[in-house]
Amino acid sequence: MKKILFILIALCMTGSLVAQPQKSRVRNNRSTAAGNAAAASVGRASLMFPTAVDVPEDPAWRRDIYRSVDLTKDENAALYYPVEAQGDNQNLFTLLFRLLNTGRIPAYEYQLDGVERFQQSYRMHFKDMLDRYKVPYEIDGNSIKVNPVDIPSSEVLSYYVKESSYYDQNTATYHSRIVALCPVLHRSDDFSLDIRKYPLFWVNYDDIKTYLSGQEVMTSNINNAARMSMDDFFSTNHYKGDIYMTTNMQNRALQQYCATDSLLKKEQARIEKEMSDFEEHIWATPVDSAELAKRDSIAAASVKGKKVKADKAKSSSASRSARKVSSEKSSDSSSAGNSAPRVSVRRQRR
Repeated sequence: MKKILFILIALCMTGSLVAQPQKSRVRNNRSTAAGNAAAASVGRASLMFPTAVDVPEDPAWRRDIYRSVDLTKDENAALYYPVEAQGDNQNLFTLLFRLLNTGRIPAYEYQLDGVERFQQSYRMHFKDMLDRYKVPYEIDGNSIKVNPVDIPSSEVLSYYVKESSYYDQNTATYHSRIVALCPVLHRSDDFSLDIRKYPLFWVNYDDIKTYLSGQEVMTSNINNAARMSMDDFFSTNHYKGDIYMTTNMQNRALQQYCATDSLLKKEQARIEKEMSDFEEHIWATPVDSAELAKRDSIAAASVKGKKVKADKAKSSSASRSARKVSSEKSSDSSSAGNSAPRVSVRRQRR
């Protein structure tokens, strides 16, 4: 009897050991199916809510422009308030300042030509910036502590923004995205009341995009519940800025060849129209690169000079032909008078 019980117990234990791999296999199959479903869900979400695409290496057309974004204007005030952080709410410069202080993002020196350079040799040291612009701080071991009230976010009243607009021939799409940001400090001199602008540093937008997505800002003075992330604020072009430079072969800013404010505004309007015309014509009619080249300042001056010469030649030719016609008419009239018969009347004597 004991032998029978022992055999039954051994059989039960063997059956349980055999059954365990089957359960694990079922569990693994379920986890794999769940993973596939999650991946499919992410794929559907990426189609429904596409993120910003990277600039291709070989676009068929591309134009880089630099804008100055004034935070004192209502359209851009969302990036300025609150001046001092209130809980989770903080403005753009406070966010960048804290990210730099903790070493989570790199920053690059602002050069005199105003062009961003994202190389290691131009990497900016956070402590050097604090010393240069006299921001109080304390060193605690390997970290730098800055009192929140000492963060100069109230003095950062504008930003330089680099935009890149391009046509991707691989997908037949037109995009406009931000490449870099530079906060600009507005501070009065020690010996005068004049306000001077100090561009602090450049940051690559791709390096801060994730952090901007997690920071919300208020976008309306009337509806305080209207909020969006900083990344959406930039990617949907909610900000407004004036063009102050474009990428060009002479590396010149607009003020270097626009002598007056009126000429500067005309040049800004011309570039804005050039950008909008390209985006509009790219879907309507084929873009004529030669026609676009005519709008360049040098080409336009050359074409204008040729047109003036052609108009003068045309007017001169017209005047010569007019004189020729008038002379022909006068000669015709004189010859007609000479060929006409003469009639004489003589009085007869009676």
